[in-house]
Amino acid sequence: MGNNKTGFFGKLVKGLAKTRSSIAHGFDSIFSGFSSIDEDFYEELEEILIMSDIGIKTTSSILDNLRAKVKENKIKDPSECKELLINTMKEQMTVKETDYDFENKKSIILVMGVNGVGKTTTVGKLAGQLREQGKRVIVAAADTFRAAAIEQLTEWAHRANVDIISGIEGSDPAAVIFDAVTAFKARNADVLICDTAGRLHNKKNLMEELRKINRIIEREFPEGHLETFVVLDATTGQNALSQAKEFNEVADLTGIVLTKLDGTAKGGIAIAIQSELSIPVKYIGIGEQIDDLQKFNASDFVNALFQKNE
Repeated sequence: MGNNKTGFFGKLVKGLAKTRSSIAHGFDSIFSGFSSIDEDFYEELEEILIMSDIGIKTTSSILDNLRAKVKENKIKDPSECKELLINTMKEQMTVKETDYDFENKKSIILVMGVNGVGKTTTVGKLAGQLREQGKRVIVAAADTFRAAAIEQLTEWAHRANVDIISGIEGSDPAAVIFDAVTAFKARNADVLICDTAGRLHNKKNLMEELRKINRIIEREFPEGHLETFVVLDATTGQNALSQAKEFNEVADLTGIVLTKLDGTAKGGIAIAIQSELSIPVKYIGIGEQIDDLQKFNASDFVNALFQKNE
């Protein structure tokens, strides 16, 4: 495990290169360029944080905390501020150990997100990883409006060696979930991961559909633990944040999966989402491989943002 971890940290450092170059250069010039900590210093800091898509609200709260710590520790030299800033950012985005309790329970995971964010791929990768941990996993193709999604998930299921339950294109998603929950119980599986709706433009329908799905799960498997993840594409920056907010209005989100972090300079969005919604980012994706989806570690994430480019 240790090795895998360092391997992923290396990938994370590489994957966050674009975000880092947009943040780090600015930071370095601020920390070395200012001789005292004054309003100008804070203003420059603010500008860089907002540019990296950490967002105005989160940036304000990071800077308020920083100001308080600077006062409290009577810090005069900007270069001494850097450690404080790093720690302040980490505090904005902690994921608790208990956020992964579902792994050790009989769990049903609903995965949602608009098309094109890597939702179906995320379901496949997650299934593969849980399978590697020795769990009995079933996936359900309940995003029935895209034939491609069903085909894609079927391929992932074969690759990961997990069972798949699917309906035909255009069939009722709730019916697929019903079949999947029935199979889940009959086969005494550990985790059921459902690839669900990829549409936000018609919120009313989506709400209805999710209500139906939730009713089925409550009725058929009340003792199960339910997780609801939304998958967001990090390259869309602030747009990802507004999608998260919209999905949170229709569903009771328990976690966020942030994909495509390797393709963006807007990696700060991970911090913004967590701090504005108080929903933990549970997984991040930084590539195509099955192990490029990993549990989110705030400390590693922020450290990777500040690694010196080798």
